[in-house]
Amino acid sequence: MTAIQSTGASSTVTKKGWSTYSWPTIRKHVSRLQMRIAKAEREGRRGKVKSLQRLLTNSFYARCAAVKRVTSSTGAKTPGIDGVTWSTDLQKIKALSKLKRRGYKPQPLRRIYIPKKTGKLRPISMPVMKDRAMQALYLLALEPIVEERADLNAYGFRLKRSAQDAIEQCFNALGNPKSATCVLEGDIRACFDQINHDWLLENIPMDKTILRKFLKAGFMENGRFHPIEEGTPQGGVISPALTVMALSGLEKKLLPTNRRQKGREKINFIAYADDFIVTAATEELLKESVMPKLREALKSVGLELSLEKTKITSIEEGFDFLGFNVRKYKNGKLLIKPSKDNIKDFQKNIRDFIKRGVALPTEHLIHALNKKITGWTNYYRCVVSSRVFYKIDSEIFQALKRWSFKRHRSKSKRWIINKYYTHYGGNNWKFHCMIKDKNGKPMPLYLRNAGETKIRRHIKIQAKANPFDPLYKHYFVKRDKDRKSRGLLNNTAGSAGLKTLQLY
Repeated sequence: MTAIQSTGASSTVTKKGWSTYSWPTIRKHVSRLQMRIAKAEREGRRGKVKSLQRLLTNSFYARCAAVKRVTSSTGAKTPGIDGVTWSTDLQKIKALSKLKRRGYKPQPLRRIYIPKKTGKLRPISMPVMKDRAMQALYLLALEPIVEERADLNAYGFRLKRSAQDAIEQCFNALGNPKSATCVLEGDIRACFDQINHDWLLENIPMDKTILRKFLKAGFMENGRFHPIEEGTPQGGVISPALTVMALSGLEKKLLPTNRRQKGREKINFIAYADDFIVTAATEELLKESVMPKLREALKSVGLELSLEKTKITSIEEGFDFLGFNVRKYKNGKLLIKPSKDNIKDFQKNIRDFIKRGVALPTEHLIHALNKKITGWTNYYRCVVSSRVFYKIDSEIFQALKRWSFKRHRSKSKRWIINKYYTHYGGNNWKFHCMIKDKNGKPMPLYLRNAGETKIRRHIKIQAKANPFDPLYKHYFVKRDKDRKSRGLLNNTAGSAGLKTLQLY
């Protein structure tokens, strides 16, 4: 670790190489400072928070962590307006010396558009690599405060929390016979694009000069520069954290403080980024009490509810949330299943992929399908999904049958069956191909069946658990160990088509 002791990217560091850095030591150092920031925030010592944030953002270890974060992400190969990416070890090491506050001036963002389910386009603004790393560096100093101030039942864009935690909280709030009967399905109009800059600059506890530069960077489109006067750029590394901070406090404003009143009104708030639900005992309570409070709270940060997507639903009718359908049936039992829209979208995605892959080598097709099936089934394995999984298998079987007949038009059905299907694990129609192992010996590669996924109830995270609080250190170690043993650590929102902005 002699190379890491340097305060900058010196020639000594350059000679050592990026891959030789002791990343456990770097993570430990950064985590220790983050925990000190969180402790100072809990104690209300704002001056201490600022000095510790300054110490962290000037730390060589933190710069290493920031560069590693942006170069290890899914968006690392997508450049900004300068066309530069950091792919080599030398580029990453040289980048460390560029992350300085003095003289820092961000470049305009690169504007691209991605399609939504509705057919509209969502604008994504891509910073250059240096600006991504700077945002990641200052995010390290902001994350502990985000976790301290965020609502207890806000699960989007937060460490150690997932969509499954939000869905499990839905079950807790609505699963009892005497639970709330009405649900407000809330959606904030253009949340990331409309957050008030003045509010952010006044209330976000970080370096105001740097924050202003992040917010006012502007973007390039069709060769023209466009200034940004409001909102946080979708695609920015720090944008999700800023959004969580802007929305924090909604739960406290909606929930009654009196225990008897809380039991009578049955108000619960569950949020994932800008999508949320509010439960209540009656529809009138939602209209007359909850909605006005929501509008007032959102207006203070420059936001408003989407009239098109915000509606009040009876729990017997059911509602869709984060790709799940939540509904209480006539027998009084609450069941949570994959939503019909997400099932249709996944089936269409699989069918289209198989249809386009008629010329793909069979092993590439199987590898790609296994990845898609594993991601989707892992996302839904915590709810009532068995029948859906078997239906998915049936759809994939029919799609592969059409694929094989189109691929081998001159072959007989018997030849195709013998080539692609075999008996395995009690299944007489197991799709497979032969590949070679490391030693060059032939071995079978099987297509994963969605129905093989075991349904396992998700264990919801404790509402007050904070990864930057030493009191919960052993809790998170045990939780990660349990989730790893159950194969649940890699669940992602993207598996179900949820929007995710944390690309870096």
